[in-house]
Amino acid sequence: MAENVISVKNANIYQGQNLVLQNVYCSIEAGEFVYLVGKTGTGKSSLLKTLYGELPLKEGEAQVAGFDIKTLTWKTVPFLRRKLGVVFQDFNLLTDRNVYKNLEFVLKATGWKDKGLMDDKINEVLEKVGLKSKSFKMPFEMSGGEQQRVDIARALLNSPKLILADEPTGNLDPETSDEIMQLLTSISRDFGTAVVMATHDFVVIENYPSRILKTEKGAVLDSNVTEVVAERL
Repeated sequence: MAENVISVKNANIYQGQNLVLQNVYCSIEAGEFVYLVGKTGTGKSSLLKTLYGELPLKEGEAQVAGFDIKTLTWKTVPFLRRKLGVVFQDFNLLTDRNVYKNLEFVLKATGWKDKGLMDDKINEVLEKVGLKSKSFKMPFEMSGGEQQRVDIARALLNSPKLILADEPTGNLDPETSDEIMQLLTSISRDFGTAVVMATHDFVVIENYPSRILKTEKGAVLDSNVTEVVAERL
């Protein structure tokens, strides 16, 4: 039986003082690919932010990559994030340094010190995303799809158990979106990394069908439990 990378029980999710999701239950196993859908303002981003420790969990239980989310402190959040990869819609790359230096920055920030090991890891993740020959490129010299691949490479640096992807195809054309989806689904399948992807892209869900979590009317609905329709959001 696969291990649960995410286990949430009876959780209430807040954005500031506002209760946005109530009585949330869900579990996600290693290697699972799960979509997170819902209209704007229904709590998708708040749920993701709770899972990676940006928003505190005030009520209920949540375990993520072996960490108790409810007891996280500013000192322990960095240790949780070393077990996660987070992929953003707008890439969030450092614009003043090349691809290699972007990835090296993350490794140094998460405690890596050996130059040879850092070189090996950077080459490994760039090969996984098909950019091994582009390590010298600056972000502004790359297409949107290439920048998103760098973002995914960055998320893979610490061999995460879980990738949280927030609208990773949101700024990409259909062909490039398809390439990114092939990459994310292959990472999930080939490396046993769980992927939770927030998206508004109905075409992506149609082309790459998988389990769906949907935020709606203060609840999280699970297609494994009940029929969840991913309408055009």
